[in-house]
Amino acid sequence: MSSPPAIEVRDVWFSYGEAPVLEGADFQIGPREMVCIVGPNGGGKTTLVKLILGLLRPDAGRVRVFGQPPQRARLRIGYMPQYIRHDLQFPMTVMELVLMGRLGAPGLRGFLGWHNDADRRAARRALEQVEMASRANHAYASLSGGQRQRVLIARALACEPDLLLLDEPTANVDMMGEGRLRDILREMNERMAIVTVTHDLGFVSNLVKRVVCVNRRVAVHPTEHVSGEVIHELYDDHVRWVDHKEHQH
Repeated sequence: MSSPPAIEVRDVWFSYGEAPVLEGADFQIGPREMVCIVGPNGGGKTTLVKLILGLLRPDAGRVRVFGQPPQRARLRIGYMPQYIRHDLQFPMTVMELVLMGRLGAPGLRGFLGWHNDADRRAARRALEQVEMASRANHAYASLSGGQRQRVLIARALACEPDLLLLDEPTANVDMMGEGRLRDILREMNERMAIVTVTHDLGFVSNLVKRVVCVNRRVAVHPTEHVSGEVIHELYDDHVRWVDHKEHQH
């Protein structure tokens, strides 16, 4: 029996009051697939993510995550939002931040954040996956922007998800860090589905085989078919596509 898709969106419509945001969105993402969601600000990307997370319910159509309503599949989703506000003056270690990813497990312990040895082992594995285990006891505030991004991804990984959803993972990451992040995501994709939301089209072109283009309507394109014309239609403007192909020396 084949595994259900990681994400299934079927004829989904959603509006905020009188303002339509998504119209007839229809696509699915496989259980070991990596895709990118792209589109202009206000085009519906954030709304689509909230529907996948079960934070919103569609006006029409349906959303399923591993064959279940999103609310029932939340423990299988690791999520890194675009904007995370931490007071850098607050004395928090890297490990303490990653352990937040264990919150929400069933029972009183998961609700109150009473971490046990299993939680700490999971957090340590998550840090190892993003190559930050050596900084576990360092202050989060002492890290560079790129290192903080990797720690936040580790927090999303700490729940040991089957689906990783990352909103703007390359924010505050320099070119060298971006290359390493790309390698890390490829490695993790062997074990889980990954969805990234990004404006970095060069990052997209090297990482995924399909792109979910969102601007009220949703269209899914193979990456090699995302031409200047497609981007112009999506953003209603001239956006330069830079394809940073990796070269063999």
